Amino acid sequence: MRVLSVNVGLPREVVWRGKPVTTGIYKEPVAGRVPLRRLNLDGDRQADLRVHGGPEKSVYAYPWEYYELWSRERPELAFGPGTCGENLTTEGLLDGDVSIGDRFRVGTAELVVTQPRLPCFKLGIKMGRDEFVTEFLERGLLGFYLAVARRGEVTAGDPIVELARDPRGFRVTEVARLYARDRHDVEGLRRAADLDVLPESWRDYFHKRLAARAA
Repeated sequence: MRVLSVNVGLPREVVWRGKPVTTGIYKEPVAGRVPLRRLNLDGDRQADLRVHGGPEKSVYAYPWEYYELWSRERPELAFGPGTCGENLTTEGLLDGDVSIGDRFRVGTAELVVTQPRLPCFKLGIKMGRDEFVTEFLERGLLGFYLAVARRGEVTAGDPIVELARDPRGFRVTEVARLYARDRHDVEGLRRAADLDVLPESWRDYFHKRLAARAA
């Protein structure tokens, strides 16, 4: 498991449907060692802090293997490191391989898996295809967010070293499945709602789903 690319970018204004929109989804690979702090990599920012960024979404990782799939399925689109707005383009670490709460060392930093990525309309802006947002969610090739447990530096080529696996083994793909498809899986919803490592917003969502079923 390793980092293939470290990608950063500052918010920029683009025009979408005739209106200006500010977005931080445009990330570009950078060379050398990049300091990773509690909220961001150096040179990286998010535009709308109501839904992006924060300590539970400091780093977004996306597997290179998914880009290989997308390139075969959507050859008319251009895919490469940073295309989906990720900070770390990885190799050998897929969504189904990691659980919420798993801890890894990347470079000199320590990171904890917190949640899957849910796409917003700005991914459609980046790809030039509004429908890509729905396709991205339905295909389940989402990538995942990590919190910074220990600050450090990262660079392309760094190994991703497993430090600890959460004993509950609640996979990132399970969280995404319960959100996007299997919303009537009561046992799964209960497990997710009780997962204290999962951010509060996610647990609240699953609690509401359970309450709606009980009403």
